[in-house]
Amino acid sequence: MKLGFLTACLPESDLTDIAHWAASRGFEALEVAGWPSPDDRNHIRVDRFDDAECSRVGRIFAESGLTLSSIAYYENNLHPEAGPQVNAHVRRCVDAAAALGCPTVGTFVGRDPGLSVHDNLKRAADVFGPLVEYATRHGVEIVIENCVMKSWHPDGYPGNLAYSPELWEWMFTLGLKLNWDPSHLVALGIDPVAALTPYIGNIAHVQAKDTQILPGRIDRYGFHGPISGEKGWYRFRVPGLGQVDWTRVIDALHEGGYDGVVSVEHEDAVWSGSTERVQTGLGIAYRTLRHLVRG
Repeated sequence: MKLGFLTACLPESDLTDIAHWAASRGFEALEVAGWPSPDDRNHIRVDRFDDAECSRVGRIFAESGLTLSSIAYYENNLHPEAGPQVNAHVRRCVDAAAALGCPTVGTFVGRDPGLSVHDNLKRAADVFGPLVEYATRHGVEIVIENCVMKSWHPDGYPGNLAYSPELWEWMFTLGLKLNWDPSHLVALGIDPVAALTPYIGNIAHVQAKDTQILPGRIDRYGFHGPISGEKGWYRFRVPGLGQVDWTRVIDALHEGGYDGVVSVEHEDAVWSGSTERVQTGLGIAYRTLRHLVRG
């Protein structure tokens, strides 16, 4: 295994600077943000990917010695209006990944909130069938993060239909793989290790994020959280500052034969607000995981 992080937490930094800092701190891989402009999470300019951009990114990874583990573009592929544009950008991410020798592209299944889950799954099969076929022809796998994305539904229901093992099994029938993140399972009352173990062979990438349960808040709001816009009963933290048992998680990955990248996804509000604070948060994650993620 190799230890890395997702660059989206440093949108103000250039990829060269991120790679230099990551390598100097002992990280071995980067999962690189590839959103289109005007989004500033675009450390790889997939929306204008040409020979010069390919050479630039390739040179950064060659000089730093880091592994490019995935190109990240996490948007709603089933959005009723924007879906086709999202699908098209996923294809551009696949093109860039193939040119750079990157094995995976990460995205969300998403959801049309105006349709039932059953109808969404039928639409998803029609959308992802061609995307998976396109990626396969280019030697790239599409990986789906198991994030709930409640903010994508007006009533706070799951907005990304990839949140449970039941839905993972459905995704695998389409040829999709999993970018497995234990933090979202904690927030659903699912034991991450119990959910992980049967599916390790379908995991092509791992994200490392933690979940902190906020004492007493679930007694006011219940499992589904507040309707008032207030903070809910949990929040995301960097690994080591929440409830995830990282020793059990990484041990289960080792035992199951996973030998890919474990990529820290920094969404910790405590360690945000400046480049220095984000880097401190990444350092906490590194110290938590380094002795577990053995190369």
